[in-house]
Amino acid sequence: MSSRSGSARRYETSDQLPSHSASPPVPEPSETEAEGLIFYHMDLYGSKERFDIFPEELSSQGGRTLGDTRRESALSSKKLQCSQETGYDLEKEVAELAKMYGLDEDREKELLGGRLEMVESRWPPAHTGKAPSQHSTYNASKSSSPVKDESQSTKQQGLPGEASPDEDQSKPRTEVETESHIWSREGLSSGGMSDEWSSQAVSEEEEEEAADVFCSTCKMPIRAFDKLFGEHKDHEVTQLPSAVESEKEEIHKNMRKLEEQIAQMENFASHLEEIFITVEENFGRQEQNFEVHYNDAVQVLAQKYEEQLEALGEEKRQKLEALYEQLVSCGEQLDTCKELTDVTQELYLESDKADFMKAAVPMVDRLEEFLRKKVDLKLSTLPDFEERVIDFSEVEQLMNSINTIPAPCAPVINPQAPNAATGTSLRVCWGLFSDDTVECYQLCYKPVSNERNSNEQVEHTLKVKETYCTITNLLPNTQYEFWVSALNASGISPPSERAVYVTAPSPPTIKSKKIRSCENAALVCWESRDVNPVDSYTVELFKLTDEESGDTITESIVGIPTCEVLIHLQPTQSYRICVRALNLGGSSERSEPVLIHTTGTYFCLNEDTAHPLLAILDDGFTIACDELENPECDLPVYDNSFTRCIGILGSLIPLPGKHYWEVEVEEEVEYRIGVAFENTPRHGYLGANNSSWCIRHVITPSRHKYEFLHSGMTPDIRITVPPRRIGILLDYENCRLSFFNADIAQHLYTFNSRFQHYVHPCFALETPGILRIHTGIAMPPWTALP
Repeated sequence: MSSRSGSARRYETSDQLPSHSASPPVPEPSETEAEGLIFYHMDLYGSKERFDIFPEELSSQGGRTLGDTRRESALSSKKLQCSQETGYDLEKEVAELAKMYGLDEDREKELLGGRLEMVESRWPPAHTGKAPSQHSTYNASKSSSPVKDESQSTKQQGLPGEASPDEDQSKPRTEVETESHIWSREGLSSGGMSDEWSSQAVSEEEEEEAADVFCSTCKMPIRAFDKLFGEHKDHEVTQLPSAVESEKEEIHKNMRKLEEQIAQMENFASHLEEIFITVEENFGRQEQNFEVHYNDAVQVLAQKYEEQLEALGEEKRQKLEALYEQLVSCGEQLDTCKELTDVTQELYLESDKADFMKAAVPMVDRLEEFLRKKVDLKLSTLPDFEERVIDFSEVEQLMNSINTIPAPCAPVINPQAPNAATGTSLRVCWGLFSDDTVECYQLCYKPVSNERNSNEQVEHTLKVKETYCTITNLLPNTQYEFWVSALNASGISPPSERAVYVTAPSPPTIKSKKIRSCENAALVCWESRDVNPVDSYTVELFKLTDEESGDTITESIVGIPTCEVLIHLQPTQSYRICVRALNLGGSSERSEPVLIHTTGTYFCLNEDTAHPLLAILDDGFTIACDELENPECDLPVYDNSFTRCIGILGSLIPLPGKHYWEVEVEEEVEYRIGVAFENTPRHGYLGANNSSWCIRHVITPSRHKYEFLHSGMTPDIRITVPPRRIGILLDYENCRLSFFNADIAQHLYTFNSRFQHYVHPCFALETPGILRIHTGIAMPPWTALP
């Protein structure tokens, strides 16, 4: 419900007012109450007629003056005073209206406690004429609509064309009373309808208002107002953009899953196609298997028939031959009997006794001899044939084999997988890409050799149930050739293609005597223990806090192609270093570790360069010479050893920076100490050429003479305190070689020379004695030169 004030226009709608037979008494408003107030029905604010009313009203208010505004204020004060004098009982009228229209107590409380309080607070807000609709309404709310604000602001300015209060007073009093009665009776009676319309309008406005949050409980977008005061108050909500992003991400995930499922289904469809093809192939193979087995069975049966028929005929022949022989023998005996009978009868009829006797005696002997022979009257063979048992076991086996699976196809051996080998074992895998049934596999292998008799290598055979096997007791870093066959009850498959596997290398051996190090680097050398070359090496560093710890790898250097590496380290630290060899088969075990300390420069002596008369003691850093009678002796000399100067070179120092070591000398011993290039002449003396720099100690009858030699030249320097411990500082960066008396921290001399190559420490004895070399010494602070 809304109200508008300050307009002098009036809509005459008395002909549309409904009549009520039982209307409660309404106090008559004064004339000043009806002046200056115009009321419109609520329906006008939601209809097209609203646009016909307010523009004209605003235009009619455009010419108001300050005097008009003052007159309106005076009229409002008079109306308020008049309302209080008449004693208008609003609550009583509401109760009567509620009783008349059957409103419940809750509705009455709502009217009294809610809207009517607001009416009383602003009484009298307005009177209205007849609205275009059937009922008139009263607006008790404090409207903040733009239309009202505009009308109020326009009212304060004063609009032209506004009717004066005198004109309003000239209207008949009866008309004002009628309008007041209608407003009081119908405006309150239509409160229920107005509230319904108001709630419906609010709901429509809420629907039209855009949602700005998302209810996670109900899974729907809502307004923030509903989260604060609506049914979603206790639900969990999120920002709408976040919910949109979350839903998009969820949809994206589902799309990815759907794509994966599509890919799986496509793969499965491809697999089904392959199965179809496999079924056809298996059917053809099984049909061929049936045909072969049936043909074999028929062939075996025919062979059995021929064998049995032949045996039966042989038996028949033997029987007939035996009977025939017996029949012939019986006929011969029968003929002999008849002959004897005829001769005996003729003899018996002989009349001459002499002749009778002559013929009777031999005849009697002949008869006796014939009768002594036994006549065999038994059959030599029976007419019945012996019962023969035919062996159908082979046929049964063939018949049974028809229902079994055929021999499997050839397996496919896999190539060697990374890190699938150790120095003495290999893991070989293969697969069977068919549906054949396999009882076991037969794995064969032999070492690969490039020699001509490689075919004569011993082959090893293993039977395994799985499709993998680990073969042990192999040689390190050796290639082996593998092939495999599948077996079942029907037979063995063809062998697979041959695959070459290689075992991991043996652990390298670090050359501890050839390790060189300084404060910030180390050169580590090692050698391979395998005959075959390896692919690369890996050096593992363990930084030690003490010599008993260091299980955690500090650094790994991989892909080293040669058997040495220059490693950059931190000063004044201790490291444990191990080396691994790698090939296609994997990594070897760790080598025996070596300890490296970065407290100073470490090097060792190169025995190949030592003069035959020079001995290296057990500690490896002490050299001695017992006699010097014949330096050019006949002892065996290496190609790289000194021949005239009884000297030796230390290992090369290929590390840039500063390097310091000390040599402990004896006062009575003559010596040469310094550095030299690798190609320094072995048949000359140290310091006598341009490839070596050294300090020389010579004992003369008058004093100890010290020379600093390079190319045979020395400066004129006298040293008053003979050094017992000589310090040597090699500075590659500043191109310096300095000598010090370490006992008293005295600088002796410095060579300034640009070293074109890395140098070796060099040592030589010119008289019998000992030199003790000390490495790994921290650089003293007094060695710093300006």
